[in-house]
Amino acid sequence: MMETLCHEHFYVTGTWTDESLGVYLGWVARKNSFSDGMPLVNERGDVTLVFSGEDFSELGTVERLRRHGHDVGRAAADYLVHLCEDDSDFPSTLNGRFHGFLVDRNAGSSTLFNDRYGMHRIYYHQSRDAFYFAAEAKAILAVRPELRTFDFQALGEFVSCGCTMEGRSLFRSIRLLPSGSKWVFRRGCLEKQDSYFRPQDWENLGSLEAELFYQELRRAFAQNVQHYFGGTERVAMSLTGGLDTRMILAWQHAEPRSLPCYTFGSMFRENHDVRVARRVAKACGQSFEAIVTGEEFLEQFSQYAERVIYLTDGCVDVSRAPDLYVNERARQIAPVRMTGNYGGEVLRRVRTFKPVNPPDGLFNRDFLPHVAQAWQTYGEVSSGNPVSFCVFKQLPWNHYGVMALEETQLSMRSPFLDNDIVRAAIRAPEAALSSDDVCVRLIKDGNRDLLRIPTDRGVAGERGPLLSAASRALLEFSFKSEYAYDMGMPQWVARIDHAFSALHLERLFLGRHKVFHFRVWYRDQLASYVKEMLLDPHSLSRPYIEQEGVEAIVRGHLGGGRNYTNALHKLLALELVHRLFLGAFERDRSRRRPSTPIGAQVNRQSR
Repeated sequence: MMETLCHEHFYVTGTWTDESLGVYLGWVARKNSFSDGMPLVNERGDVTLVFSGEDFSELGTVERLRRHGHDVGRAAADYLVHLCEDDSDFPSTLNGRFHGFLVDRNAGSSTLFNDRYGMHRIYYHQSRDAFYFAAEAKAILAVRPELRTFDFQALGEFVSCGCTMEGRSLFRSIRLLPSGSKWVFRRGCLEKQDSYFRPQDWENLGSLEAELFYQELRRAFAQNVQHYFGGTERVAMSLTGGLDTRMILAWQHAEPRSLPCYTFGSMFRENHDVRVARRVAKACGQSFEAIVTGEEFLEQFSQYAERVIYLTDGCVDVSRAPDLYVNERARQIAPVRMTGNYGGEVLRRVRTFKPVNPPDGLFNRDFLPHVAQAWQTYGEVSSGNPVSFCVFKQLPWNHYGVMALEETQLSMRSPFLDNDIVRAAIRAPEAALSSDDVCVRLIKDGNRDLLRIPTDRGVAGERGPLLSAASRALLEFSFKSEYAYDMGMPQWVARIDHAFSALHLERLFLGRHKVFHFRVWYRDQLASYVKEMLLDPHSLSRPYIEQEGVEAIVRGHLGGGRNYTNALHKLLALELVHRLFLGAFERDRSRRRPSTPIGAQVNRQSR
C-alpha cells in the first residue's frame, strides 16, 4: 500500500502499528509540509494522531494550548494532538482540507475523520477480515486485487459528468468516506459511523439581509485571509486575470518582492490572463513570470497522460496532463501555491459540471443505461441551496481530481473554502451572488488600486461606461470564439474549417484566453499517440465500447473534418485506467497469492 503512494523523491513516509487495537497505519507526506512529522503523540504517550492536509484555525490556538499546560513542539501540526485532548468536538473546530486517524489507548478506540467538504479524500473497503482505508484507491487495489474491476454505475457517471457521484469510486466495492465523517473503531471493529458536521448545520442558520451578508463576508476576509499565507514554507501566488486571485491580494497586503507571482500561458501567444496578471503583480510590487505549455510538454505527452491517470486513480481525464506539467514548474518557484480556486463556486454559484451524452454509436447498448442513470442522479442531487451544492458536491466530486493531481507536487491553498467564508456565502440572499458586484466591492474595500486594472473579461478598470461596455463585449466575443474554435467547435464548423485548413485559421483565435488546445493537438502533434492508444486491438475490445464508433471518431477528428475532443479525452482516460489498474489484474490473475498489507487498515479481532 505504501509503495503505491510514494510518487516523488521529495516525499517522506512512515508506519505505526498497535496490534492490541488491530491498527496498522502508514503515511506519505511532502517533505517540510504541514503534514511532515507524523505521528503526533501527546505527553503521556496514550494518544496518537496521524494527520494529512492543513489546518487554518485561529492564530492563538498554540498559545492557548500552552497556557493549558500542553507541551506543544515545533512541528507545524504538533498542536493538533493536544487540541483533540482539550476539544471534545474535535475535529469540528478545524478549518481546512484534511483527514486523519486518532488513536486513544486509554479508551481502547480509534477514530477516522475527514474535512467537512470531503476534499481530502479517504477511500475505504470493508471486508470480513479488515477495514481498509487509504488516500488513494490504488493502495487498496494493491492488496485487494479482486476489486480491480469497474463499478459500471460510476463509469456511466464519469462518461456523462466527468466524475463519479454519491461516494462512488470507479472501482467495485471501494467507496468514499462521506464528508464530515467521524467513524469510531473499537478492538478492530467499526463501532459507529458518525458525522461531526452536515451541510444543514449552516443552511439552517437562515438567509442574511444583503448588507449583513456583505459585512459578514468582509469580516471573514479581513480576519482570515492572512492565515493562509502562514507557515515556514515559501508561498507563491498563482495569478489569473480574473477577480478571485485579486480579492485575495486586496486583503493580503504583502510586502513588496515577498510574494512571487506566476500565471500559466499559451504556446500560441501571450494570453489575457498573463497580460492582466503581470499588471496586477506589478501594482502589488511583486515579481512575475509566465509558465508556458508548449512543444516540450507535447513531446512528453504520453508520459504525462499516463501519470495523471495513475496519480488520480482515474478521477480526471487526459486533458489534465498539462496541469501536472505546469505544477512541476510551479514547485520550483515555491512549494506552496496560493490560488483563487473555488471563488466562482462560492461567491458566484458557478456550476462546472453537468451530464452530457456521448456521441452516438460510441458505447454499446448494455452500457448506455448507466449513462442515462447519471442524468437522473444529477437531477436528484443538484437541487437545494446552490452554494451547498457547489462546495459539498461539485467540489469533492468534480474538482477533487485536479486538486489531488496538483497536490502531488505542492501544497494548494485557497481561502475560499475557509469555514467562515463558506458559511457566510451559504447564508447569502439570492440576488447577492448573481453578479460580480460582491467580488468587486471586496476588492475595492481591500485595495482600491487593483480595481483600476480591468479583468481578462473586461470587469472594472478606469474606462468610461461606453468604452467599458465595448471592451467587455469584445473580450466576451473573443472568449466564446476561442472556445468554439477549440474543444467546443460544432461539427458543421469543423467541416468548414477543414476546407480552409491551409489558412490555419486557428492562429487567429487560439491562445487569447485558453492555455491548453487539445482539438488541434490531437489532430496534429498527438495524432500518432491517439491512433496507437485507441486503435490497438486490445483497446477496441473493451466491453463497453463499439469498435466502429471508436474508429469513426478517431478518423473523423484526426482527419480534421470533425471535432471529438471531449470524446477523445474520455476514451484515452478509460483506456489508461484499463492498462494501469484493471489490465494488471487480468494478466496476473493466475499467479496471484494473498498478501498482507502494511498500510492503512484496521484488522478485526473478533469474527
